[in-house]
Amino acid sequence: MNTLLWIIVGGLLMSAIAMIGGISVILPPAVLQRFLLPMVALAAGTLLGGAFFHMVPEGIKTLVPLDAAVWLVAGFTTFLLVEQFLHWHHSHDSAATDYEPMTYLVLLGDALHNFLGGIGIASTFLMDPKAGITAWFAAAAHEVPQELGDFAILVHGGWNRWRALLWNVISALTFPLGALLAYLFSQRFSVSGLVLFGAGNFLYIAASDLVPEIKAHPSLRVAALHFGCFALGLISMLVLAYGFHK
Repeated sequence: MNTLLWIIVGGLLMSAIAMIGGISVILPPAVLQRFLLPMVALAAGTLLGGAFFHMVPEGIKTLVPLDAAVWLVAGFTTFLLVEQFLHWHHSHDSAATDYEPMTYLVLLGDALHNFLGGIGIASTFLMDPKAGITAWFAAAAHEVPQELGDFAILVHGGWNRWRALLWNVISALTFPLGALLAYLFSQRFSVSGLVLFGAGNFLYIAASDLVPEIKAHPSLRVAALHFGCFALGLISMLVLAYGFHK
């Protein structure tokens, strides 16, 4: 199978992983509600782990430290501005939905993450198809908990389950888009700054929106469960990072 076919098939399969949220569609609402916050906690851990253990190390390779920091802070600050605008628009638009602004940021951040992921995986395929396959499986292992978490965040933010699944899949289609662009333009451009910009977005969503959702709970048992899920997300990303760079 030639490189382009590897890239196309890999991109479409990665997008299909977004449909794992469909598992939640068949669950009774009471059962889904019971698992929502633990999955949000898992998503917070995977977002922080993905940013710190994958995107930041990758993004700083070709940038001087100050430039890298500027891109990272720019991503964080830009999405603060976007969320502030969404809050303002939501409060001033009488026809606005009840969806929380963070849900739009999750979709936007996930689309950017998938786009950059597509560029990275396709570039690996271009260098060595065997290495590309390994990188694809590493990325897929990261996507499974993240897509489940993203779906949970959308439902927790007011989306019905079918709409959340549809838009999760749509945001995942940026992965094959990024992969095809990487194939077309090959090594003619650097995405280091955009990788760090996306990392700043992930840090903002995790720290500003998700962690506050899970940290305030009167039950010690539930709080411990949420922290455990958060730690699991971090550890899984750390293990993947070490495994990938060996």
